[in-house]
This record gives sequence, structure tokens and C-alpha cells, in this order.
Amino acid sequence: RRATICRRGGKYLGIGKSNITEKPKRKKSVIILLVMAMVMLLFLASDFITDWMWFDEMGYISVFFKGLTTELLIGMPVFLIVFAVTDVYLRGIRKRYFDMVRSDAEADRKKLSFITNWASGIFAALIAWISATGLWYDWLMFSHPTSFDIKDPMFKHDISLYVFKYEFMKDMSALLISVTFLYLALTLGYYCVLIVMRRPLVFDEYINETSTGSQTTRPGSQPGSQGTPGGYGQPRPIFVDTPLGKKFGGFTEQVEESIPNIRKVRHFVPSKAGELFECASNQLVILGVVFFLLLAYDCLLRQYDLLQSHIGVVYGAGFTAATIVLWAYRIISVLAVLGAVAIALFLKKKQFKKIALVPLAMAIVAGAGILGAILIQSYVVSPDELNKESKYLQRNIEFTQHAYQLKDVDIKAFSSANDLDAKAITDNSQTISNVRINDYKPVNTFYNQTQSIRQYYTFNDVDVDRYMINGELTQTYLGVREIDDSKISNTWLNRHIKYTHGYGVTLSRVDTVTASGQPDVLIKNIPPESSVDTIDIKQPRVYFGELTNDYSLVNTNEDEFDYPDGDQNKYTRYEGKAGIKLGFLQRLVFAIREKSLKLLVSTNISSKSKILINRNVVKRVTTIFPHIKYESDPYCVSADGDLYWIVDAYTTSSHYPYSEPYTGMIGGDNYVKNSIKVVVNAYDGTADYYIVDDKDPIAATLKKVYPKLFKDGSEMPENIREHIRYPGNLFRIQAQIYTRYHMDNVKVFYQQEDMWDVADEIYGTDEQEMTSNYYIVKLPGEKDAEFINQIPFTPKSKQNMTALMIARNDGDNYGKLVLYKLPKSKTVYGPMQVEAQIDQNTKISQDFSLWSQSGSKYSRGNMFVVPVNDSLLYIEPVYLEASNSAIPEMKRVIVMYNDKIAYEPTLGDCLKELFGVSGGTVTSKTAKEDQSQDGASSDSSNAEKGKKDSGSGSGDLDSMSQEELAKAAQQAYDNAQDALKDGDWAKYGEYMDELEAYLDKLAE
Repeated sequence: RRATICRRGGKYLGIGKSNITEKPKRKKSVIILLVMAMVMLLFLASDFITDWMWFDEMGYISVFFKGLTTELLIGMPVFLIVFAVTDVYLRGIRKRYFDMVRSDAEADRKKLSFITNWASGIFAALIAWISATGLWYDWLMFSHPTSFDIKDPMFKHDISLYVFKYEFMKDMSALLISVTFLYLALTLGYYCVLIVMRRPLVFDEYINETSTGSQTTRPGSQPGSQGTPGGYGQPRPIFVDTPLGKKFGGFTEQVEESIPNIRKVRHFVPSKAGELFECASNQLVILGVVFFLLLAYDCLLRQYDLLQSHIGVVYGAGFTAATIVLWAYRIISVLAVLGAVAIALFLKKKQFKKIALVPLAMAIVAGAGILGAILIQSYVVSPDELNKESKYLQRNIEFTQHAYQLKDVDIKAFSSANDLDAKAITDNSQTISNVRINDYKPVNTFYNQTQSIRQYYTFNDVDVDRYMINGELTQTYLGVREIDDSKISNTWLNRHIKYTHGYGVTLSRVDTVTASGQPDVLIKNIPPESSVDTIDIKQPRVYFGELTNDYSLVNTNEDEFDYPDGDQNKYTRYEGKAGIKLGFLQRLVFAIREKSLKLLVSTNISSKSKILINRNVVKRVTTIFPHIKYESDPYCVSADGDLYWIVDAYTTSSHYPYSEPYTGMIGGDNYVKNSIKVVVNAYDGTADYYIVDDKDPIAATLKKVYPKLFKDGSEMPENIREHIRYPGNLFRIQAQIYTRYHMDNVKVFYQQEDMWDVADEIYGTDEQEMTSNYYIVKLPGEKDAEFINQIPFTPKSKQNMTALMIARNDGDNYGKLVLYKLPKSKTVYGPMQVEAQIDQNTKISQDFSLWSQSGSKYSRGNMFVVPVNDSLLYIEPVYLEASNSAIPEMKRVIVMYNDKIAYEPTLGDCLKELFGVSGGTVTSKTAKEDQSQDGASSDSSNAEKGKKDSGSGSGDLDSMSQEELAKAAQQAYDNAQDALKDGDWAKYGEYMDELEAYLDKLAE
């Protein structure tokens, strides 16, 4: 530097100037690197940052950080402990290695210390990360258990041990065993580092290559005279010439130029490796002892798995599990402890055969346990299964009933007396007038065809609920009108700024149809027009729904499309509290999250703009709390002028002792409760989690862990509480389990003497298992009608009905299960037997055949088994869909009672035919009057066709000849076909009635 620097007037030139100009370049490089690092960090953290913002907006920031803080509370101590232990462990290895292993190499101790610290840190970080991310939620459950106040009969532990603690204990055991193997790998790796940095002399060997042969010296000795210890004359180990020796040979090097034919060869010589083994023996002892002790603990834990096992006829530990498998686990656990002792006593002495005896004994016990279990099950249990498994079957029954809330089913006798009369029908008008003669699919199709208003609106589905209408509890359908993104112009502006929300609902009664067979709508159109004083929708905009799967931007410089108004459109601006305000940072991170540069550069977005994310209702609640299971189909209700979504949530477990698992919707769990209802406002997106079953220990534990998320059910507003429903899916699961577990007697249960099936029905044109159906019914012995679910049962592989299961939905009775047991001394028709009676009815089968041949398609709705006093009514609607119409219409109702079948256009007509009164339901006459009052009239062409001469149809049929009757029948048939083609279902029905009259007269 001094040779190239010239001092002139106190100034430095040359290299000095070059260094000065390089400093700004270095600063620029550092700045560029920092900027790049920050951008990279922003990309990696964008999801975390935006989720943080969203949880803060939702008011659940404590929920968001609960997982993170718990991970830190677990991870940091684990890191510090593992780092300290590992550092001490590795330094102990290093010290022992330096003390015991001879070497003529000098290690770089500073570098080795650096490697040791980094190895300890990386290893500790790995263990801490695995522990924190894998165990944090299990730890929360473990540390906040709630007692079930029920003990398992085998180990006498409270059920809470298995539901809340066992998962953590099992995962912890698996983690510790894995860590033991990781320590073994770390030990081997560290020894490799030590060997490389300070090569032991056991790898060195001096070879004298002379014309008389090769001779060797021992490592560390100087070449001496031939024949002396350590001299050239020492025999060369045979190992060097073996393939393994050649493999470890590595390379050779000349020792001294002055000594010809002498070279040093690096070989691993087993006979000289004792000092390496002696050095590593302490670590091997420690790891071996720890491994065997952990294995003993793991075997003890595996005992508890027997409580969810399935051997033979028992779910849970049966005779074989309790007498053979259980003791096999215990013996193996004891042997594992002996294995730890054997490692401690014999490893350093190199008495490996004694150590190997323990794993061998464990394997023999495990094999004997498997073989013994098979033999005992086959030759001891199976021949005397009922006696051997009796007490275990009793446990299976009892605990399964507890797990599915079937223990307290209220069983009542139902006589099925078939003594109904006109007075009984009139007295049960609340029940009769709420029978659902409209089906889900036709109603949903009707809504989409008549109430979607524009092509971009759609009704995803319709939901059954109940409202007070004209002072009466009335069952209704409600569908939400949402934007279908696939039907709008696919531009970023349209998808995210213009079309931000759906609008309004459509509501209709389930029990009435218009004269043309379509739902009688009570709330319709845009803006909503309600004919019901008690339902007034003040805020119809739907920003959060079932089809809102993309983000929206509100309060931008562009007005949002609100709803169509004739040839014009109405616009609006969002006034709700949902959304995250978009400053520059927010725009940047959301642009990264959504992979959209438009979010960053759009001039429509201002500082007042907000972004709405997670707008799909199910995704919204799942994102807030993903640790419980949710119904995939939320339902919408109207309360105080607002629209709300209700999502049923389940607390579940797969560790409930002795309970049979259900493998359907819940996914292999054997405990399930609908203890939580989540209410989401359709306009501002607020989500409230209410615990509606405070007796559920899992829900109680969740409230302990997340006190700011879960609210007491008493805090739910009353106007929303009136609309909660007992979930159909849960009821279906309970019904499936109950088909077997209604049998309390062990002998009957074992012999399956009274197995049931959920009844089948004809739906559409195919046979299927009946689903749970909602009704408004006045149950026998009750004063008022109430909202219920119902599923009928039949005996296994038979068609007659044996019981009706009811789930109550209202008030203090919510969630109570009632079983109406039918008498075994008489035959009560099951749904499929009624379906067979319908198929055998001449008039009905004629219509079905005629409709099928005329280009139309008929379908049957759900079969309703309606309890009225102590009798049963079977009711089934029939739908017809013309080839030129996409709207199915309810054309007939079939009612069967006491071997009599009524087949009429309305339920009221059927009841009149059977009992002489309509029970308050609509008849053909009132339907036509309603249609006239609504201004409905038939097409003029249909009117003309209605005036066609039908032979002598208006005359006396008795005075007509066969030829006249045949002509009249043909004319009625032709008129019916014309009406069918024009979609005039009212006229079609009239002509078909005429045709029936003519055909009946001809048959006479």
C-alpha cells in the first residue's frame, strides 16, 4: 500500500482514492441486499400479516395468538433445555475423545467449538419446532381437562384422561423415542467430525515394501529393526488385504524420502478399534437406557388403545384383549425395563449376547401374544362367546349410548290404533297444516327459475325453518339470493368492486302450493316484498354467504351494484363494520397474498377503502377455529330485519372407551355432540360461537382455553335462538347407531334378535334410505305443536315399521330424543309397504304410466310418517315436470290411512275424502280462489282448449253408450295432452279427472 500511495499536499492519490470510491458502492450493495431481504421476508410473511389483520378486525386476536404464544411457551423452554443438554452432551463426547483416542494430529479447537455450538443449536431448534408445532393444541387440552364423571371399567380412570390427555401422552412418547434416534444420529455425525478433525492412530499403518514382502509397524511406532516390536518385521494384518480392508484403505503416503519402500496406509483395523468403542460406550449406554425406558412407557400407554379396539363382537377391550393382549403389553414393558438394566450392566463389558436376550424375549412375548390372542379368540372365546364376552358387551352398550347421547332416549309406547275421525283431524290442524308437500329440489329449482330475477343471481339451496305467521307456528322454506361469479363478466373490477353482494331472500310455506302446483311464496322479488307482517327484512344485502368465495373491495371510488330496478340498476356503498382498511402496507401485503398487482396500483382504491376476505361462511368459521368439525351446509334465518347464517359445530373424539365408531360424516370418531352453534351476520360478517350444551366436557374445556371466543348459550339473542335446529346429520348418525344399540339386554344384543334398519322410501323413482325430515307436530300427550326431526325404523330386512325416533327442537326440550315404539303384536305398515300399496293402486299406476309416456317426468317426494294422536298418516307428494318446462310442479298428494288411499290434487282434498274434513289445509277449491285473487289466469289458448267439446261430458254418464264414452275419453285425453304441452297443469288435471270418470264407467 505504501509503495502505491503518493502524498501530495496532504492528499492521498492512487489506491487511496480507489478505496474512497468503493465505499459508496459497498453501501449501495448493502442497501440493495437489505431491501431484497425485506421484500423476501414480506413475501414469506404476507399470509401471517394479513391473517393477523383479519383476526384483529374480527375481534379474535387472542384466538390468533393463542396458538403462536403456546408454541413459544413450549418451543422456547424446549429449545433452551435441549440446547443445554446437547451442548453438554457433545462437549462430553469431545473431552472423552481427546482423552481416550490417540492421535498425532492437532485439531483446530476453536473451529470444533464453533461446530459444537452450531450443531447443538440446530438440533435444539429442530426438536423445539417439532414439539411446538405438533403438540401445542394437545398440550392445551391436556392442561385444561374437564371431568366426565364417568370412569372406564378396566383401568378406573375418568374418561377425561382418554379424551383430553391421552393424545398428548402418546404423541409425547413417540416424540421422545424419535429424539433418541436423532441423538444417535447426532452422535455418529459428531464422531465423524472428530475423526476428520483429529484423525485417530487406529487408522494408520506403516508398511515396509521390500523385495522380500510387505511388513508393517503398529500405529504410532517408529520404524525399527526387523523383528523388533513395532519394527519392520511385524507381520502385516491379513485384514488389509480383504475387500473390507481395501475399502477402508483410502490412500497411501510416503513417510520419509530417506527411507525407501516405507509408506503409511490408512486402514480401519477392527483389532485396534477398541479405544473408539470404549470412547463411545458412555453415549451408547445413555441412549440405550433411555430408549428401553421410553419403550416401556410406550407399551404401558398402548394398554389404553385396547379401550378402542375391536376383537370379535366387542368394541373396546373384550375377553381376549383383557386376558392376553393386555398382559402381553405389560410383560413387554417389564422386559423393556430389564433391557435398560442390561444395557447399563453389559454394554461396556461387550457382553452383547446378554443384551440381545432382552429384545429377543420381547419379540417372543409379542409373537406369543399375537398367537395366543388368535388361539384364545378362536378356541376359547368363540365357542362360548356370550358367556366370555357378556360383561364386555355390557360395557360396549353402555358407553356407546353415552357417547352418542342415546342413554336418555325417552321411550314411549305408540298403539297405532287407527281410530282417527274428523274431530281428531280438526284438533290436530297444526300438525296437518304443516305437512311438507313441497320438496327441497323442486322448490330450489322453482326459486332459481322464478326468483333469481337476473342471470347472475342464484339460490344455492333452500333451508327448512319455522316462523310465526298469522299467529301460528309455520314451517317454511327460505333461500338466499347470491351472486354467481361464473355468470358475471370476468373482469377484476366486476368480480371484486362492482358485484360485491347478493340481495334478499325468498320464503314460502312448505304446506301449500298454488293452483298450478308451485310453492306459495310469502317473501319475493327485489327489494323484498313480504306478505307476512312478522318478517320484515330491513337489511337484505348478503356480503357473506355460501357462494361468496372471493374477496371484495368496498368503499372504493366506484359505487357497488346493489340490485336491478327495471331497465336501470341501483347502486350502494357498504356501511357495515366488516373489512380491513387499505393503507399502503395493507395494499402491499394483500396484493402479495392474492397475487394481484391490481390491488396495489388500482386508482379506485383509496385510504377509506376496505377489503373483505374469508367471505364464505363455512371457511370463515373454520379459519377462526379449525379444531372442531362443522356442518358443510349452513342455514339462513331472518331475525329483527337482519339475515344470519347458523352453522352447526361438533365436538368429537376418537378416544371414548368402549364406544363403537361411526365412519360416516364424523370420520371414525366415537363421540360426537352438537354443543356449539356459530352465528354469522350476512351483512357485517360478525361470527359468534355459542355453547348450547354446557354439560359437554369438551365444550367446557374449549371455553377454558378460549374464554374470549366461546360464549354461553344464554347470551344468544332470543330471536335467533328460536331458529336453532337439531342437525339432521347428527340425528342420522344417532339413528344408525340406535338400530343396534337400542338393545340393552346383552343376550338380545349379542344374538341381534331385535336389529333395526332405517326405513327405505321411493324418492324420485328410486328406492333409498329415508333421511331425517323436519315437521311441525303436536306430539301425543303435548299441548302445543313443535318443530321436530323424525326417522322411522323397520326390523332388520323387513318392511313393517317398528318405531319412530323424534328429535325435539324447541325451547327447553331442544335436543331431547323420543322413541315411539310400535306394538309387536300387530303389523304397522312401513314406508316401503305403503309405497307398494301406492304402486298397486290402479288410478295412480295409470297416471304414472301415462305421464311417463307423454314426454313428461314424474317423481315422488319424501314419504312423511305423521303421528296424529295415537295413529299414523302416510303422506307423499307427487311432482310432474313437462319436457318443455324446467319447473317441477306438485300435481298430486297421496295419503294412506288404515288401508285406504286418497289420491287428490291437494292434501285437503285427500283428508276430505278420508275423514270428511280438510284439517285446515288447502283444497282444490281454495287453491283456485287464491289463484283468482292473485290475478292468475290461464293462457287464452288454454281457455279455448278448455271449451272444447268433450263428447257429452257435461251430461249424465249413465245415459251414454260405450261408443260415446270411448269418444269422450279420447277427447278428454287429447285435451289433456294439449294442456300438458302448454304447461297448463290446472286444465291438465281437470281433463285427467274427466278421463278417469269415462274409463271407470267403461269398466263398469
